Parts: sequence; C-alpha cells; structure tokens
Amino acid sequence: MADLSELLQQGMRRRHLNAQALAARTGIRTPRIRVFAQDGACGPVHPTQAELAELAAALALPLPEVLDAARTPEAAPAP
Repeated sequence: MADLSELLQQGMRRRHLNAQALAARTGIRTPRIRVFAQDGACGPVHPTQAELAELAAALALPLPEVLDAARTPEAAPAP
C-alpha cells in the first residue's frame, strides 16, 4: 500500500504536472496540494473526500487506491 504523498508524487511525475498545474486542474489550492504531496494524509492538513476524488480524477488514479493511500474508508453500504 502506497502512502498518499508517494502516490501523488508518482502521479504528478507521470502526468508531468507540478502542484500549480494540478491545482489549476482540480480547483484545490496549490499550498494544500504541496502539503498533501509532501506530508500525505498524516500531515497538519488533512484532505477531504471531495479533494481526494478530484485528485484521483485529475491524475487518472483509481479512487479506491487513493482512499486507501489516505487511509480514508469509502462510504460502506449498510449491511
């Protein structure tokens, strides 16, 4: 299981995007993306579900993989 910071850094390299370009694609502020890429989900700034979904879409990553890397469970259906 990859950490969110590793996953974002790999996705950004693969897509040739920096934090500013990713911010322009997602609408997430550049400083927040930099913190997520540096500290992951365990840093001082925690990503929201919506931000994780936007990042996954912008980097063409599977949402469950991004959620798992952020250790944020998906909304599980009630049994």
